[in-house]
Amino acid sequence: MPGMPLDDQALDLIFREARTQYGWTGQPVTEGDLRALYDLVKMGPTSANASPARFIFVTSADARTKLVECVSETNRAKVLAAPVAAIIGFDTKFYDKLPQLFPHADARSWFTGSETLARETAFRNSSLQGAYLIIAARALGWDTGPMSGFDKAAVDAQFWAGTDVETNFICSIGRGNGEGLFPRLPRLAFEEAATIL
Repeated sequence: MPGMPLDDQALDLIFREARTQYGWTGQPVTEGDLRALYDLVKMGPTSANASPARFIFVTSADARTKLVECVSETNRAKVLAAPVAAIIGFDTKFYDKLPQLFPHADARSWFTGSETLARETAFRNSSLQGAYLIIAARALGWDTGPMSGFDKAAVDAQFWAGTDVETNFICSIGRGNGEGLFPRLPRLAFEEAATIL
């Protein structure tokens, strides 16, 4: 119901008890699961509804082998073991979709005159959408393992060649087995990270 906060159980699932996973059970993530996940992710807000994130859900052995070659040694086992490794990218020409996504104004023209503005907007908002992916996956009962240890140029060449899309980060999705978890690391207190003016 709109306006009603989530209960503690839901908040624990999404934030308080959720952990970045390193080991995975064999439970599969189906195409239907990934479509349900995207249907939540796409509802998150972005600047001018730009929706610049693009997703490749790596599930096949061939695609997984290609991705493993692009990630750091410490991330290879994670990519191999997870049911899905999502590559979150950003479309540098996202603005070509704005007549469809933001039809009540000429929003495309806001970005075509500045490559810097377009790139910053694409990266910032795809990062938001990547975070929505993590939260949505947790809300659907999945675990995630976001990672940034990879060769961006190699991932771009293997998975986005011939497009205007570049890689932002990678995130494993599946059912975590809890193995290899560190104790919960500290977080900054409100006073260390926030100011009320």
